[in-house]
Parts: sequence; structure tokens; C-alpha cells
Amino acid sequence: MRSDSSGQLFLVPTPIGNLQDLTERAVKTLKEVDLVACEDTRHSGRLLKALEIKTALISYHDFNESRRSEQLLSQLKSGKSIAVITDAGSPGISDPAYRIVRTAIDNDIEIVPLPGPCAIIPALTASGLPTDRFFFEGFLPVKSGARLRKLGQLKDLAHTLVFYESPFRIEKTLSAALEVLGDREACLAREISKLYEQFIRGPLGDILATIQAKPVKGEIVLVIAGADYTSKKKTEPADE
Repeated sequence: MRSDSSGQLFLVPTPIGNLQDLTERAVKTLKEVDLVACEDTRHSGRLLKALEIKTALISYHDFNESRRSEQLLSQLKSGKSIAVITDAGSPGISDPAYRIVRTAIDNDIEIVPLPGPCAIIPALTASGLPTDRFFFEGFLPVKSGARLRKLGQLKDLAHTLVFYESPFRIEKTLSAALEVLGDREACLAREISKLYEQFIRGPLGDILATIQAKPVKGEIVLVIAGADYTSKKKTEPADE
């Protein structure tokens, strides 16, 4: 690690399902840092044990992020290097990391982000929808009124829309999207890189009917066509 007085802050993506998606660089980093800050020490403890990594763990999650960031900063200033990980995927993408990153920047701590697993990209690239421009919203609001208002704000975007969603709310989200956006082309991707990986493609109404007939489980990414996707398909000239 660094030879100067302060440590480095590493942002290390962890597998979203398949352990083989963890990079060699990520494993090396987790072994070499002084401390690993994670959402759930029990969950991450199992990951590190499987990798035969004995680095100490400390909790860093939505409920202690503000207080813990100051504690981690003190460790960084003392020369210790810290890796931030989440339960799955890339730190900071709908998971904690923003506050410690901002704190590190404000205190001239070097930040080293590692590339790696993130559910957004495989869901988008396998959706069959345009990938040149996309808008990632994360999780929509839980309350119905707020969810409808947020979708209304996104309605006119030409970008492909990407959301994270829970299996417990996906039916309500699909219904709201159908109401606000219309019956656009979409793709529901679930359990990416896991044993039961599945992609359900088609108009929103068809996807809604499919999951109403057979509810889905697992982590979900919902990809929805942008506002001008249908018109583009209709106006594209046929190949000659």
C-alpha cells in the first residue's frame, strides 16, 4: 500500500451471485488492506472465509454511515488502508459508499475504485433495448403516489430507463409503469449470474401478466424503453 502518511480508500465490487465473478485484483486488495468496511459483517465474513482472507471487518451501512465515515477517516489519516464492499455489487450503486467517498475527497485521501460486478450493465446489455443512452434511477419510491410522480418525471426521457426493484414490489412497479409510461417494451432481469437467472422480455403489460401468473423471486433489474423507442422502430427504413 502507500508509503506516505495516509492510507488509501478502495472501492471493491463483490459478486452479485457467482463467486467466480470476483476479480483477482479484488481478492488481492481485500487481503492487503488493513480493514474491510461492509454492510453486514456476517454476510461478508462468509465471503472472506470462502476466499481464505483474514482481514478484519467493520460494519458500514445506511444506518451508521455518517458516524462510521468519521471513524474510517481517522483510520485512513493514521495510515491504514480500507476497502469498502457491499453485500453484492459495486459500492455506491444503490448501496453505501457516497459519504465515505465524499469525506475522503474532502480530506485529500486517495480513492482507488476497482471495476467489477454490477447488475445494471448485464441487465441492460441483455435486454435488447438501446444501450447508447440510459438513465439509472435505482429504486423507485415505496409509496404509491411518490412512485407515480417519479415515473411522471421520467416519462419524456428518450433514454432507456433502468431500475432496481424488490420481488415484493415488482408487481406494483410494473402496474405503475404501465399506467404512466404506457405499454412500452421492457425487460425484467432477475437473479443475474445466479443459478436461476432469467430475462422476461416484451411489453410491460405482458411482463406484468407473466409475473401475476407466476410470481418471481430474487433481486430484480427492470429495463424499460425510452420515450421515443416505439416511434424510432416504426420509422426506421427497411433494409434493401
